[in-house]
Amino acid sequence: MTIQSLEVSAYTIPTEEPESDGTLTWDSTTVVVVEAGAEGQSGVGFTYGPAACATLIDEKLSSEVVGRDPLDVPGSWEAMIRSIRNAGRPGVASMAVAAVDSALWDLKARLLEQPLARVLGMVRADVPVYGSGGFTSYSDRRLTEQLDGWVHEDGIPRVKIKIGEAWGSREERDLERVALARKVIGDRAELFVDANGAYTRKQAVRLARTFASDGVGWFEEPVSSDDLEGLHEIREAMDIDVAAGEYGYDLYYFERMLSAGAVDCLQVDASRCAGITEWLRAAAVAAAHGVQISGHTAQSLHAHIACVPPNLRHLEYFHDHARVDRLLFDGVLDPVGGVLRPDLSRPGLGLELKRADAERFRRGRTG
Repeated sequence: MTIQSLEVSAYTIPTEEPESDGTLTWDSTTVVVVEAGAEGQSGVGFTYGPAACATLIDEKLSSEVVGRDPLDVPGSWEAMIRSIRNAGRPGVASMAVAAVDSALWDLKARLLEQPLARVLGMVRADVPVYGSGGFTSYSDRRLTEQLDGWVHEDGIPRVKIKIGEAWGSREERDLERVALARKVIGDRAELFVDANGAYTRKQAVRLARTFASDGVGWFEEPVSSDDLEGLHEIREAMDIDVAAGEYGYDLYYFERMLSAGAVDCLQVDASRCAGITEWLRAAAVAAAHGVQISGHTAQSLHAHIACVPPNLRHLEYFHDHARVDRLLFDGVLDPVGGVLRPDLSRPGLGLELKRADAERFRRGRTG
């Protein structure tokens, strides 16, 4: 039994409107999809990365994987990691590996006729989520509608908004939006904020005092995630939990962050950190430091694997990915009562590419 094919495609989906956080503005999301074939089965994986990931998969990774045993996913992963040495491990290369790795895990579970959560071994049947969006580009009305929908309609007891507008230059606006968010959700939900590294160290500590009065319990990337000393200082100066890690691509990154005492909860993204294989290893590294992890966005990739580590806190249910995933895939999960529950009646990740629907978004198509 061998992996017989590795097909890759890229799709770019425009956002409903231009979106912004504290340090970036975007108007589309690109998804690179991999389909790995063996024994008449096809495993589906993907990453939210540039189309360059698809080129790297075609030119570098495919030859490392095709012909290997589809049940030996760690072996394929190791071969891919060795092959990208000169391309560089962080960034595009790790995201490309992530797309292939998730497809291989999906394929293995399908060959075993089991949902991926059961193949990996579950410690929980469902995964707590928090609603995430609240972009700085939103009007107060749009922000209110989104938060109200998550908390009062969907029953999600945790929500997160973006702050640090215009690289932290609009502090009053940030404070107004946090106060509005608390007013909308009332006492029924936890409130998280994410600055995406927009603030300076002292600015973050100063604003955190007001955020605390509005019941904020999670402060994500108050400063750049590369500023480990700064994250540690801020963490020591306030009671709000500090979180970071979404830009981690390998275990060395996560180990440095944890050893620096930079976070109360480590964020790990399977669509960036070279896939499911490395995500599970990162969870173990965090556990060794007595730290919980949180799955960063990509909820359709994380729903099954987040059932595995005992030290999981929650999973980010990201607005953009909820929309994009439904446009491209069948089997996308909806949160019920604040959790995602993997569909154990479907093999693998439980997803199927909707080819006809996806075609209009495909990169490089003709006609």
